[in-house]
Parts: sequence; structure tokens; C-alpha cells
Amino acid sequence: MTLKTKLAGTVAALAMTAGAQAAMAQDLTVAYFLEWPMPFQYAKVMGKYEEALGVDINWVSFDTGTAMSAAMASGDVQISVSQGLPPFVVATSAGQDLQVVDVAVSYSENDNCFVAEALEIDKASVKELEGKKVGIPIGTAAHYGFLKQMSHFGVDITTMEIVDMAPPEGAAAFSQGSLDMVCGYGASVQRMAEHGNVLLTGAEKEEVGILVFDVTSVPASFAAENEELLAKFLKVTADANAAWNAGEDTEAYLTAMAEDAGMELEATREYVKGFSFPSVEDQLSSTWLGGNVQAFMLGVAQVFRDAGSIPSARDSYESAVNSAPLQAASEM
Repeated sequence: MTLKTKLAGTVAALAMTAGAQAAMAQDLTVAYFLEWPMPFQYAKVMGKYEEALGVDINWVSFDTGTAMSAAMASGDVQISVSQGLPPFVVATSAGQDLQVVDVAVSYSENDNCFVAEALEIDKASVKELEGKKVGIPIGTAAHYGFLKQMSHFGVDITTMEIVDMAPPEGAAAFSQGSLDMVCGYGASVQRMAEHGNVLLTGAEKEEVGILVFDVTSVPASFAAENEELLAKFLKVTADANAAWNAGEDTEAYLTAMAEDAGMELEATREYVKGFSFPSVEDQLSSTWLGGNVQAFMLGVAQVFRDAGSIPSARDSYESAVNSAPLQAASEM
């Protein structure tokens, strides 16, 4: 099944369920991912969320961000932790009234483009990429990142041969010398790095507005009706992130994260090296929720729309970001 077909099906399903939010149950249901270790899981394992919120929490694992969107549309889930931005954009573009309430994790180093080592092209000679062959998963955040990087360097992409390739396929072709450049994400990035060089590091990409991140998302109606509860939830998450960033109880955190994520301890230790967890202050700044996230979502939506993967993009995604709960959490 192609990306276009899958996204079109998702849009249709979400359009049918958008606005059909069920009344919130007495307890809270929160979605998260397995094999995706994050500091919040230490607080989850230790019961800190229930203690702070005063409600029982039903934690449910999901395989995809699109499934999280559908669960929030049906009213089965009230909060989704670490939902990928592309599925969020697909859902909101289809009319589902969701909101980003914090930046769950940034992983710019785990989503990037690589140039074949043999070409010896670096920042000073990027124009030499014109006319070259590139493998990219079209309609994804990696595609958007490629477009932004080429725009940043002034490379004319109309001269390039761009081939739609999933990251594993792109990594394989790149290793065989069939591509001059490849873009992707996840585990494939490590294989790409064995045969190529990055033009911009994760930190450098963030400086020019290229973000690779997941969000905590909620139905807008839930945010409006449960302001204090949501702020308390985000406060627990923020405290866990702050402790992790400060290097407090690192081994205890890793052990809890590995156990809850269903991973081996050493694998977890290596995996999280590519993750960063922005502070609340940083999240509320213009780099993130203060403006850049909204602009980024519009760019992602336009890429999907231009690729024919979604019927249309919203004129603006300003209302898809709600920083008030995080601001309230910062004052607790």
C-alpha cells in the first residue's frame, strides 16, 4: 500500500469521526508507544501521574500516530504522548480538532539526509548536488527536511532526480552506490551514516527551522474542559524531563524506561542518545510553541498536499497549538 493510499484512507476515516468526541470517562486514558523510551515513563512507573492528578490512569500502547488520532476522535483516548507530527498534521488537516500541548521529544539527529562519501560534498560545495540522484520517502517529515535544507543552501531541486524510497530501501540503495544522496529516519539513519556525510547536524537544522519531533496532543474539547488536570499532567512530564536533563538518578530512570518500553537496558541507553527533551522555557519560546511549530506544521501539510497525500492543508495551524496548559504547568 502506498503512502498516498494510506494517508488518504486515514483522512477519510478521520473526517468521518472528527467532532464525534465522546464524553470523558471518570478515569483518564493516555496513549503512548512501546520501544520509545522517554523520561516520563519513570514517572509513569512510579505512579507520579496518578498522585498528582488524583485520578486513575489507563495507559494504552499504540503502534502508530494515526491510530492515536483515531482513538482521540472516538473519545477512547484523552491524551497522546509522543504522537508523531505528520499523523497529527494529517488529522488536523482532515478537520479533527486536536491541539499540541507540549513538545514530547526532539530527535533531529535521527532524521536526516546523507551525501555519498565519494562525492566529498560539504557545506561549501552543496551546489554540486544539482543534477544528482536522491532517494527520499516522499510526503514525510524527511522529505520536508530535504526541501528545507536544499532551500537553505540554494540548491535547485528541479535539476535533481528524486526517487520515492522508504528509508530501509534508500539505505540499501545508498550502500550499493545507486544514490548520490539519501534521506530517512529511524534505524535506517545509522546504516545511511555508514556510507555518507550529513550536511547539517540536528542542532544546525533546528537553527534554520527544521524540526524533527513528537508532541503531546489532546482533543481541543478536552483541553478546554480540563485545564487544571492537563496542566498537572504536563507538570509531571516536565519535572521528569528536567531531572533527566540534569542527570539525576540516570540509572533509575533508564531502568524504568527500559522496562516500560519493553526494551533491554543497554539498547535503551544507546537509543536515547539521539533524543533531546526541550525544557519548558525552550518549548514556550519562538523556537517551538511560540511560533516555529505552527509554521513547521504548515510546511509539512503543504508537502503532503503537493504530493497528493491529503486533499488540502489548512490556511494556518495556529489554533492547533495550545501553550496555555504548559504555561500554567510552569507556574505550578
